[in-house]
Amino acid sequence: MANADKRIVIAGAGGIGCYAGGCLALAGRRVMLLARSRIEAALRERGLRVSDLEGRDRSIAPEALVVTADPAVALSQADVILVTVKSGATQDMADLIRAHARRDTVVVSLQNGVDNADRLRAGLDGRTVLAGMVPFNVVQSPDGELPLRVHRASDGKVMVEDGAAGLAGLLGAEGFEVEAHGDMKAVLWGKLLMNLNNALVALSGLPLASELADRRWRMILAGQIDEALTAMKASGIEPARIAGLRPALLPKVLRLPDWLFRLLARRMLAIDPQARSSMWDDLQRGRPTEIGELQGAVLGLAEKTGTPAPLLRKVTALVRAAETERLGSPGLAPEQVVAPPDGPRSA
Repeated sequence: MANADKRIVIAGAGGIGCYAGGCLALAGRRVMLLARSRIEAALRERGLRVSDLEGRDRSIAPEALVVTADPAVALSQADVILVTVKSGATQDMADLIRAHARRDTVVVSLQNGVDNADRLRAGLDGRTVLAGMVPFNVVQSPDGELPLRVHRASDGKVMVEDGAAGLAGLLGAEGFEVEAHGDMKAVLWGKLLMNLNNALVALSGLPLASELADRRWRMILAGQIDEALTAMKASGIEPARIAGLRPALLPKVLRLPDWLFRLLARRMLAIDPQARSSMWDDLQRGRPTEIGELQGAVLGLAEKTGTPAPLLRKVTALVRAAETERLGSPGLAPEQVVAPPDGPRSA
């Protein structure tokens, strides 16, 4: 698999997809970006700018990019397909891959949530589908700003399921480190615990670093994680470590006073000051969010096991309301998400 002649297709060239594809193209891999027509036009006009938290800032000229909005053109040429669409588009992408890709093409899900690889497998009868996990946040430049810029705003290695020899070597590049992992179920559930914060960033409208620096918001995240760990334990799921911490310790660390949290959680706070969550971006653009694949995945466990999850339900309801209103982030204060124990709740 570690062959420079392999064609890698990025199926869903949004923020994560353009960042992955840009790093791979800069490393000399044969990459094709399957993008919406808006992104395709921007890339063809002014190319792509790829930057990161470590200070790299690299540009790719339009003529050095291979980009199309036609799934038949892209998928038919793929040796490896990196699926980077939102979870709600997983079934549609499975249908396109089944219609256009060769049967020996390796498909890798680099999506949020815990079951997208399973959903792709179900739609791709017997083809090689591997789970993956992207641990970092990518910020995309506003519509109309050219060249299109994708900025990796936090740290971490991409994990891919150990199931295709040499795949991690093929996909690894400067700024986009990749490692094979034997237990992706644990990795995905571990990431989901921290992804429960995506909704809080979306509801607050705050940059991620500012939101995490505020203990009031961290208390809400800790409460969601407590509910999630209870449901996971009842379901026999053991999530992987997060930022070097055992999952059971995470709520305790999040509840620390601000000064002590800043001291002990430096890895967690190593984030670009302007980074927000993809769920915030979805609300700003009036698009459906992935709340059903994040909080919803835990609520599904809670329903099956009979474990309580009132805070997760409240957060989900607030995001659903914001989706319906289509006014962007509601800019809520922590007290509007959950009231103090001795006070009334408000929304």
